[in-house]
Amino acid sequence: MTTFKYRAKEKQGQTIEGLIEAASEEEAVEKVSQLGHIPMRVEQTTAGKKEEKEDIVSGVSFAERMKSKSGMSLGGRIKGKEITAFGRQLSSLIRSGVPILKAIGIISEQSENPVFKKMLGQIYDDVKNGAPFSKSLSKYPDFFPPLYIALVAAGEFSGNLDQSLLRVTEYRQKQEEILSRVRSSLIYPALMAVTGTGTIIFMLAFVMPRLLGVFARMGGELPLPTKILIQVSTWVRDPWVWGIALVGAILVILRLRKKNAKQSVAMSRFILGLPVVGSFTLKVQIARFTRTLELLIKSGIAIIEAIQTAAPVVSSPVLRDELFKCLKDIKEGGSFGKSLKKSKSFPNFMTNLLSVGEESGKLDEALGEIANFYERESDEATRIITSLMEPLMILGMGLVVGFIVIAMLLPMFEINMMVK
Repeated sequence: MTTFKYRAKEKQGQTIEGLIEAASEEEAVEKVSQLGHIPMRVEQTTAGKKEEKEDIVSGVSFAERMKSKSGMSLGGRIKGKEITAFGRQLSSLIRSGVPILKAIGIISEQSENPVFKKMLGQIYDDVKNGAPFSKSLSKYPDFFPPLYIALVAAGEFSGNLDQSLLRVTEYRQKQEEILSRVRSSLIYPALMAVTGTGTIIFMLAFVMPRLLGVFARMGGELPLPTKILIQVSTWVRDPWVWGIALVGAILVILRLRKKNAKQSVAMSRFILGLPVVGSFTLKVQIARFTRTLELLIKSGIAIIEAIQTAAPVVSSPVLRDELFKCLKDIKEGGSFGKSLKKSKSFPNFMTNLLSVGEESGKLDEALGEIANFYERESDEATRIITSLMEPLMILGMGLVVGFIVIAMLLPMFEINMMVK
């Protein structure tokens, strides 16, 4: 996409100037006309020519380029569901023949969130002044990630903006549903953990001190479990222990936030190597990447730019680095599937299916099959893990509480035995 400077007349007869993104001069004229203006002059800007050359040399994707040059702050919060609803409503209005400016204005009037309304107002002004819709969205990377911007840009280029918005909206809805299911599954185990931990701390901090006097009056040697319980109770009531624990937790958090690339790769490699956790992590990452890449390719984005845009959704540095290494092979005319197979980080099922999809010219369908398979696998693994968490937590809390009760009752049992 190239930046063009245009001069046009509005319907009221006023002359305006602005910038617009387009693939060619003819497309720029057409876009200016779609805004309701009468084009008088359209020419490519020097900055547009310079950007075009830099992008060819560096291979940076369109979405990443725009994201790196923007980042406006609204000073408020916008929910992800509002962004999703915005995409669906805008898609429906455009499909119904409503011009994009009017559609943005309608959605802005309906919004009850003042921060969201402010953002839509700024986007409206940008588009009205001739800026492409995708570039206006790129000013808010916190709400519109590179994937969203790339799909919108592809929709603008192909003239199917409504379809691109619908695809990205469906993608976001699916991701939100998965996240909602995981959160719902973790609510009960988390509640049990908080309740159980609170009960144990209460017994150690308030119940045990009252029993210490009883044990002292009893005299004699206390059983080992009781000694351990008394020592733990002493630690729990010691403010220095809590202070040291708090400082240690802060240091660990700071250390994790400041870890360098080597530490991130080492941690990622360790997680992927774990028996159960590693397999689950790999399935989640593959499902997310292939679904994103399928969406981009179906929208008409070239494979190299699609991989550049989709790779950042992979949170594992090890897998992400392998994907970027594949870009070099693809740029040299290599196969995506065969290149991934060399890395040995991805399963044969995925790499073989990708190779078949490339040979048959149906890469998007192959990616869809891979995404469906690993989404089912990860959903099943999530259900199993969450269903096992409840009994395991009950068992763990039961063992701890049982140990406390036994440690408190053992001295009394010994006294009864001595009396008899």
